[in-house]
Amino acid sequence: MTQYQKEAEIVADAVGGEFERTPVPESKLKGWKSFIGMYAGEHAAGTEFMIGPLFLTAGVSAFDLIIGLLFGNLLAVLSWRFLTAEIAVKNRLTLYFQLEKICGKKLVTGYNLANGVLFCFLAGSMITVSATAVGIPFDMPMPKLDDTLPNGMTWIIIVIAIGAVISIIAAKGYDTVTKAANWMSPFIVLAFVACGIVALNQLGVDSFSKFWAIWGEGGEPFPGQTKFTFWHVVIWSWFANGAMHIGMSDLSVFRFAKEAKAGWATAAGMYVGHYMAWIAAALLYAVYLKSPEALSFLNDGNAPPVAPGPMAYNAIGVFGIIAVVLAGWTTANPTIYRAGLAFQAILPKLSTAKVTVLAGSVATIAGLFPAFAMKLLGFVALYGFILAPFGAIIVFEHFFAKKFGIQKNYAEIAGIKINNAVLFAWAISFGLFYFISVQFDVFLSFVTLPAWLLCGFLFLVFSKRFQK
Repeated sequence: MTQYQKEAEIVADAVGGEFERTPVPESKLKGWKSFIGMYAGEHAAGTEFMIGPLFLTAGVSAFDLIIGLLFGNLLAVLSWRFLTAEIAVKNRLTLYFQLEKICGKKLVTGYNLANGVLFCFLAGSMITVSATAVGIPFDMPMPKLDDTLPNGMTWIIIVIAIGAVISIIAAKGYDTVTKAANWMSPFIVLAFVACGIVALNQLGVDSFSKFWAIWGEGGEPFPGQTKFTFWHVVIWSWFANGAMHIGMSDLSVFRFAKEAKAGWATAAGMYVGHYMAWIAAALLYAVYLKSPEALSFLNDGNAPPVAPGPMAYNAIGVFGIIAVVLAGWTTANPTIYRAGLAFQAILPKLSTAKVTVLAGSVATIAGLFPAFAMKLLGFVALYGFILAPFGAIIVFEHFFAKKFGIQKNYAEIAGIKINNAVLFAWAISFGLFYFISVQFDVFLSFVTLPAWLLCGFLFLVFSKRFQK
């Protein structure tokens, strides 16, 4: 063991073994199997039970969904492999510590707060998903697509109980999170397969043409929903995890990888979860749409509710309830872990376990409000649009700093707390493209990539101007 490794492990022990402010030592690196389990578990999970049905509410066609998801998920995998994992194994730092070196402590504090809170809201939506399953034996009323507030005391008690368990698991650290994902993911994947097969049987599908006809040429979106085309599906599925890949949040995950090739492990999440599981969940909702209850909603001009628990229970019984609960956990666990790292960067004197419990508490409160889950397509688009451009700062500095003649980690070297090059680059790109989205009614995911590219380019230009 080298002196560097010894020092790194001493520091790691002092901060709880999670290496928040030090590179991960070689002795702690993990093989590709750890990442396959984690990504398969995280992405064949709670969000899939929500997103699959929401595609149906958006009136998507068969071609747009099936082919669009094929390409969109490929772009996501390539982003993880050649951007996130590539940079992660070079520096082996969390996103938050690396941004602090570039942006300055005060500026990155605001980012960390926004990042942590948005992660908590996402985790909260997964607690909502699990609650729809736990509430079945208690005959709990399920939240509707347009619900915002809790619908009763039973809902509140169940959400708080689920949030407490998830927070405890996440607080135990990265090893526990990955072990939980590895244990749960095969069960969840099997449940999605079973749900899809049963739903096909319930729909009377015995040929590919009948399967294709479920979506057919598409239709009008449900009340209050956005109409999705082929490009909506491609771009949205690419940037559904934009904050994690082009936004560099998963630097915190891949810093544990032995080599950048571990980035290919994300394909397990994209094609098992964001392809097979989304389609299987959509099939569950297609079955529900034929029920008298759903037809009564539609006849009244209202969108039928999307409640993963009852849909899975209708397909595969108690097995479906268990699968939905675990699916919510496997998304919420690593999400709360990431949120805890964000808060830990703001509150470095607190242990990772304590800030993760704090993140879990915020997520649990968010889970009480069904709107985060019911409006998941729009929330995920907004979430990626806000955070992804900060990842461009890291990417453009990593690949182009030498060519542009700018100093890497400028805030750390210059001893400044706010790097104006970062502040101006993000503010201009965010402001310009958010204005375009609102003013011209452009789907937010469509402007995420232009905002990301502009932010990175402006960062280089402003850095050349401001660095002395």
